[in-house]
Amino acid sequence: MQVFPKGTNVIARLTVLGLPILLGSGAVGGAAFYRSDYSTGTRDIVEQPVPFSHKHHVGQLGIGCVYCHTAVEKSASAGFPPTKTCMNCHQQMWVGADLLAPVRDGYASGVPITWTKVHNVPHYTYFNHSIHIAKGVGCYSCHGRVDEMGLMFQTKTLLMEWCLDCHRAPEKHLRPREEVFNLTWKPEDVTNPDTGRPYDQLTLGKKLKEQYHVREMSVLTNCSICHR
Repeated sequence: MQVFPKGTNVIARLTVLGLPILLGSGAVGGAAFYRSDYSTGTRDIVEQPVPFSHKHHVGQLGIGCVYCHTAVEKSASAGFPPTKTCMNCHQQMWVGADLLAPVRDGYASGVPITWTKVHNVPHYTYFNHSIHIAKGVGCYSCHGRVDEMGLMFQTKTLLMEWCLDCHRAPEKHLRPREEVFNLTWKPEDVTNPDTGRPYDQLTLGKKLKEQYHVREMSVLTNCSICHR
């Protein structure tokens, strides 16, 4: 006695063949979405109380990172500049600009401007700016060409796999400590005394890794480094 009609065989074959394809496509699609700009917030312009231009202040005026982010070399957080830092210049220039009204009002009232963070790591992750700078990781490696950004945006995914890529091979990102804040620096700017020719990143990075006592991959990829 035949329980199912013969047409069911076609449905069964399609199911057997199609289900793995469907599941595989879903997995690939999910992974792509997880890494996408939409999911990670990469390249999103975050609204700020004042549309501060790093391109103008850093790229054109040459103001250094530490002038505003004063805690970056000694603290886990880079810190936001107090309103007084803005007014050091803007008591003299663009004094009556409507755009800067929140700055003037905040300075007069003593209420600091509430800036919105652009780069947000998960709350269960520990990140320390000072140790990265001490080991020769440049601002560029995480923040990109800030000096070319009219409005600040996130250039990297900030996913764990992105952090691990660097922790597995830090020599790909290390630079002399004195060049950490130089967004235009290139390894070719340094001459290798052994060859008399410009360095490449890996050769210089391996030398700096030893010089700055950067720990080995087994330590840097330990869960406790970032999850405490």
